[in-house]
Amino acid sequence: MNNEYTVLKRDGHAEMFDAEKIHNVLFWACENIDGVSVSEIEMKANVQLYNEISTDNVHELLIKSTADLINEETPNYQFVAARLINYKLRKNVYGGFDRESFLSIIKKNINSKVYNEDILTQYTEVEIAELDEYIKDDRDFTFTYAAMEQWREKYLVQLRGKSVYFETPQIAYMMIAATLFQSYPASTRMRYVKKYYDAISQFYISLPTPIMAGLRTPTKQFSSCVLIEAGDSLDSINASASSIVNYISRKAGIGLGVGAIRAQGSTIRNGDVVHTGLIPFIKYFQAAVKSCSQGGVRGGAATLHYPLWHREFENLIVLKNNKGTEETRVRQLDYSVQLNKLMYERLLSGGDITFFSPADVPGLYDAFFADQDEFKTLYEKYEKTKSIEKITRSALDVFSDLIRERKETGRIYIQHVDHVNDHGSFIPSVAPIRMSNLCLAGDTKIDAIVDGQPIFGLRMDELNDSLWPSASVKVLSYDIDKNVTEYKKVTNSALMKRDAKVMKITDDVTGKSITCTEYHKVYTQNRGYVEARYLTEDDILKVS
Repeated sequence: MNNEYTVLKRDGHAEMFDAEKIHNVLFWACENIDGVSVSEIEMKANVQLYNEISTDNVHELLIKSTADLINEETPNYQFVAARLINYKLRKNVYGGFDRESFLSIIKKNINSKVYNEDILTQYTEVEIAELDEYIKDDRDFTFTYAAMEQWREKYLVQLRGKSVYFETPQIAYMMIAATLFQSYPASTRMRYVKKYYDAISQFYISLPTPIMAGLRTPTKQFSSCVLIEAGDSLDSINASASSIVNYISRKAGIGLGVGAIRAQGSTIRNGDVVHTGLIPFIKYFQAAVKSCSQGGVRGGAATLHYPLWHREFENLIVLKNNKGTEETRVRQLDYSVQLNKLMYERLLSGGDITFFSPADVPGLYDAFFADQDEFKTLYEKYEKTKSIEKITRSALDVFSDLIRERKETGRIYIQHVDHVNDHGSFIPSVAPIRMSNLCLAGDTKIDAIVDGQPIFGLRMDELNDSLWPSASVKVLSYDIDKNVTEYKKVTNSALMKRDAKVMKITDDVTGKSITCTEYHKVYTQNRGYVEARYLTEDDILKVS
């Protein structure tokens, strides 16, 4: 590398650029990694050097130059780039490569008001020293470049926007474990802390971003997602908006049920007022969602849920698309359309779907989740009641609208409320589930391209929690129409319920297996897509 440069040190003084220091760092970063070259990194970095560059920017330049070399032919540069990030992070946090004691880190970060002070009142210094001995710092070097960038951007406690960090990944993992079990009996909690630390630091358990970023801080963030049900009153709507702001500022994502709010044109106070409909209130919720970030970790996000049969369906289903005016669109939220068996029966029979305002059909909205037989009885009763304002459309046209918007936006989700409640762990009549998801197990590994860089063996839970939707992600997929394997863009992801019932499917030829919920569809060569619970020994799986 060219030596004719002056660099600015962290204390502000200038000195001549020392290429030998760069050589040593890069040789260390490339040690025992196949298919990488120190000279390739140096050549790529050299053309971007400039006079009076700061040492911090020199290190960042090495990281970027290494990351630029990651491709399908040379994937191992992702480990070199990750090592370089780790090296820089340790220098920033500890002033050198070797870390301080766990106790000193805790005390310093409590003084800086970035750690919750309870940790020192709940644990003795002897216990903290024991946990210090258990921390496996080398595990920081198992991360890839993409994972380390996620740590820097989202997970580590830091002064956001200032590149000032207060911890390294293994310290964060141990603090999370210690915080979770701090109220357990002193006679047993150390065992739990160590086992949990091993589980999360070795990726047996994947935690959501808000918990990873906030659990050990003064906000004590124990939740990732918060479900809010907006009722059909101004008090409830205002309370929902207030809750959105509060929870998002504490790093939580929002699931918001708006299906109970009456439709546009409905009467209020015996006709004294005419309802403005859902869209103005959805705009209100959008403003609340975007009013603050999730604790600086990422932008506020929410998915709104409503039933297919809501009288404003035609206005709601197009809220995400790029047509229309700003007055008729709310594009910064995601939407979940809720269906049940009766809606599909109307489609299959060539029948119609009738749309109601929830306020005009007492009991229908609650029965939609809690009791499918009662819902059908009420629905058919209200269809025949002439005094109730309603809209009727062909079920085929309705489903065509739904599928078109889902296809074109990629952010219209479908929830089957009857299946969610039939197979959930709660009693529908007592505590119906109104938001859920079906998915693969988190430790399922896939190949992906993230922001143009390949990542091989990416865990599904890392995809959901760390990478998408903030990054552009494509995953290796099988196209049944083209009969080819290709990378396809990710349009949706979510976390499996903790108590979800799962099953393991193994191919008897290759021995490869996946773990998924019993309703996850698996592609077979003889029958096409089949729900996992209906697979038989005669089915032939499509295995790459």
